[in-house]
Amino acid sequence: MKSHQKKENCCGCGACAEICPLKAVSMVRDREGFCYPQVDRSLCTACGKCRQVCPIKRHESVEGQNLYLGAQAKDKGIRYSSSSGGIFNVLAQHIIRMQGIVYGAGYDGNMSVLHRAVSDQAQLEQVIKTKYVQSSMERIYSRIEKNLKEDKWVLFCGTPCQAQALILFLKKAYEKLIVVDLVCYGVPSPGIWEDYVKYLEHKHEGKMTGFSFRDKRNADNGHMRSYIIDGIEYVDSLYQDIYCNMYFRNYILRPSCHSCKFCSVSRNSDFTIGDFWALDRVRPDMEDGMGTSMIIVHSGKARRIWNEIEQELDWFVCKKEELLQPRLLGPTSRARIRWAFLLLYKCMPFWIMAKLMER
Repeated sequence: MKSHQKKENCCGCGACAEICPLKAVSMVRDREGFCYPQVDRSLCTACGKCRQVCPIKRHESVEGQNLYLGAQAKDKGIRYSSSSGGIFNVLAQHIIRMQGIVYGAGYDGNMSVLHRAVSDQAQLEQVIKTKYVQSSMERIYSRIEKNLKEDKWVLFCGTPCQAQALILFLKKAYEKLIVVDLVCYGVPSPGIWEDYVKYLEHKHEGKMTGFSFRDKRNADNGHMRSYIIDGIEYVDSLYQDIYCNMYFRNYILRPSCHSCKFCSVSRNSDFTIGDFWALDRVRPDMEDGMGTSMIIVHSGKARRIWNEIEQELDWFVCKKEELLQPRLLGPTSRARIRWAFLLLYKCMPFWIMAKLMER
């Protein structure tokens, strides 16, 4: 088995493993908790399909006639349950009303993060909130392709590299596919996240059943985090959370995130969404601490969808400059001591790392 040699050149989307006709590629975790492709040379025929779906090797972007927007769902319940202004929830409900399928990141029974399909309103809660963890995409590309060939509407929401991998995997455009990518800070280690879940479960002597990275109960744009273990809820500042501190200090981001090619407004997706950072300057009358979505409408198909949902939102058109934020201008910088932090992670029990982060 041969592993990927340069980790900065792999975003971990898993499309190479899924497209391989002989299953010669498998995704294997390294000691930092990230998955990378390993190739079984005894099976590989050098067909090149894995290279054809790689979003880093085949990075493409289109500078189209983008429409720049800010929006808030009129339904207060939708805004409260969403990480920003609720645009993904509104889009998802629209696709479900058309008997379509929505793909987004959710938790499994062990609180690992993976992309999953939902097809009714009751299931949407599983995928609408931000997860600061790299999600597994295992078998998702093929499932989406199958749905599209069955002539179903599909809404996919993920990181820009995942979105590009999906577009490359499908090989052709589908009129009923809506691709939404995120303004992405960078993806943290799934392995470290799973260690953190186990740490909290041990600390509280129970089973975790929910975690919210952007809890809005204080109307502070989601600067609280909360989790539930054995029915008991624990709430604190997002910035006091041990795992989030590792994330925001750039200690646990995937190596490829520090050289990301997707940090611009030029994307191949239909929509780009995220938090509207400059609301207090651009539309202070709308700032109520409950979140506002920034939206970039890239394609003609996206404009048609937007026309169908705009009545469900309070929204405004803005200039490109008013919407820009750091991750639309360049990638997140690598922490100078990232190597040292992860060296300790590889050598020490996680509870010691957690204690160090508490100081």
